[in-house]
Amino acid sequence: MVSHLSTGSAGGVSLSDLPKSNVFTSKLPADPAFETPEASHKAPRETLGPRMVRGALFTYVRPEPAEAPELLGVSSTAMKDLGLKAGEEKTAELQALVAGNSILWNEESGGIYPWAQCYGGWQFGSWAGQLGDGRAISLFESTNPDTNTRYELQLKGAGRTPYSRFADGKAVLRSSIREYVVSEALNALGVPTTRALSLTLLPKSKVLRERLEPGAIVARFAESWLRIGTFDLLRVRGERELIRQLSTYIAEEVFGGWEKLPAAVNIKEGQTSTEIDNPPRGIPQDTIQTHQDVDENRFTRLYREIVRRNAKTVAAWQAYGFMNGVLNTDNTSIYGLSLDYGPFAFMDNFDPSYTPNHDDHMLRYSYKNQPSIIWWNLVRLGESLGELLGAGNRVDEEGFVKDGVNEEMEAEVIKRAETIIERTGEEFKAVFLNEYKRLMGSRLGLKTGKESDFQELFSEMLDTLEALELDFNHFFRRLSGLSVSQLETEEQRKEAASVFYHVDGFGGIGETDDSARTRIAKWLDSWRTRVLEDWGAENDAERQAAMKAVNPNFVPRGWILDEIIERVERKGDREILDRVMQMSLNPFQDSWGLNTAEEERFCGDVPKYKRAMMCSCSS
Repeated sequence: MVSHLSTGSAGGVSLSDLPKSNVFTSKLPADPAFETPEASHKAPRETLGPRMVRGALFTYVRPEPAEAPELLGVSSTAMKDLGLKAGEEKTAELQALVAGNSILWNEESGGIYPWAQCYGGWQFGSWAGQLGDGRAISLFESTNPDTNTRYELQLKGAGRTPYSRFADGKAVLRSSIREYVVSEALNALGVPTTRALSLTLLPKSKVLRERLEPGAIVARFAESWLRIGTFDLLRVRGERELIRQLSTYIAEEVFGGWEKLPAAVNIKEGQTSTEIDNPPRGIPQDTIQTHQDVDENRFTRLYREIVRRNAKTVAAWQAYGFMNGVLNTDNTSIYGLSLDYGPFAFMDNFDPSYTPNHDDHMLRYSYKNQPSIIWWNLVRLGESLGELLGAGNRVDEEGFVKDGVNEEMEAEVIKRAETIIERTGEEFKAVFLNEYKRLMGSRLGLKTGKESDFQELFSEMLDTLEALELDFNHFFRRLSGLSVSQLETEEQRKEAASVFYHVDGFGGIGETDDSARTRIAKWLDSWRTRVLEDWGAENDAERQAAMKAVNPNFVPRGWILDEIIERVERKGDREILDRVMQMSLNPFQDSWGLNTAEEERFCGDVPKYKRAMMCSCSS
């Protein structure tokens, strides 16, 4: 039974009436061993296990049957965004689908057959070879009838595929709860992310990780599940025709057409944020744009779009203190989505060197390194696209299309590609900084931006949080509750400083209560001055409301997720999951009217010995 689950707003359609498609499998090449759905369906399920797949971007493969599945949770926001009507989660049709016990294809009438994607990746800076959807199987694409947004619906934990390597294709309940909650939490914060529709327990499936654990399936969806790692594998294998075919597919089918991709932007001193955020578009696909002395073709615009999207996403991670934990190229989305949640975390006490991944001994994927690592990954993408970027206006010449770079072209192509990647890197920095400043300014209640804000407000605030070992997200939320009238004098500001303390005070070597209050008070004085410039004293209540609308009261931190996992898995508590999901879907509320004591605890101080938790890649 799922009677405790919340439902979305009025509107939407049934699962059977939801428009469905398989553009991905109709436009791109299938695994030659199972070129058709019929060939895959007739094959024994065990023959669809791990092996090398070449010359293809996917394999047709069906989910493994699930015995006695139990639907644990459904996101009401995800239902609405997909275009499904309220109450559809109670139907046997949807419950069978999200458990992997129903597909849209049959031998008599055909239909859409499920598939798993093929890709590779650079993991911790080393080439890992073929990876792929080792435990994820896409069922179909669906289009929301109202928004016309198309998503690819996928089951994670639905069984082995050719890309499972030595794994079992399963997902444990522990990691599934984490992904189910955080996907929807990030979306509610406005951070680009893949989504989670539902969580299904597989009580008869016991999965061996660090211990024997119950299995589960997350039904998740995204505008695209393609990754930088998809291009990595094609490049390493020298499959240049597939790189061109995949690039064209992404431009035309994922981003809606070549004409929607951004043209060149000359990043220069004093350029407005509007110019950076809104580069010229609407360029015909056969038009060559000249960026200073370098010819840029349509594939350069595709690269630029992917770069800009990822710049904005990593800026949002930094602004909200989120860490992915495993930013390999196979976990970096071409659509700019937060992707594949393993050892992720939200920041507790501010520490720029923190990583939630206890296997990341070199701190490669720490908070402070995320922007540079995303750019490192994007350079790998630039290398995969290098031939197309470097060809300039010769990209469609018959000889180039057929044979690639000849000796005569080589030096010119390499130079042009390197220049384009370098200049796109400048755009990455500009877009990242612009988005980061916008989000941080919004979190601090500013309506305008000043050059001095970065150092005097942003940097000084972060330095203070780090020095005093104060909580990152609590700082913004508690700042939202202060009025400027409470901060008029030095004495008032020192008095207000303790609102940012932990229950057990503050940290920091050599700091005293007086030095901590003095430091915070000094920052509050600078902040108050800027807020008054933007709002005036008469509009302070409006400013507080605006800050509360962007500074969450609740984020699903590691200790909270651990408690949910314990209660659901070991104590059979089903209601806790839905309550936390409602908090995650509505993170800016002061209260949710569900369980007052629990809400206050989950939104309150992080227990001292549960701060900055770390976990493994199987989490």
